[in-house]
Amino acid sequence: MKYIAIIFWGFILGQVSVYLGSALSGGSYDFMIATMTGIFTALIVVLVSALMPKTAPHK
Repeated sequence: MKYIAIIFWGFILGQVSVYLGSALSGGSYDFMIATMTGIFTALIVVLVSALMPKTAPHK
């Protein structure tokens, strides 16, 4: 379930960041580029979190 949430928020934040970037630079907004950017970034976050070593609980 947490992976679905990460991908969902990656999608949303990708849309927002590309929209704001294109509005501030005077460019055009492209839905597909925003989607690819958000999903790609979310997948990178998931991979990095999977590769990090798990710590033992403190006693």
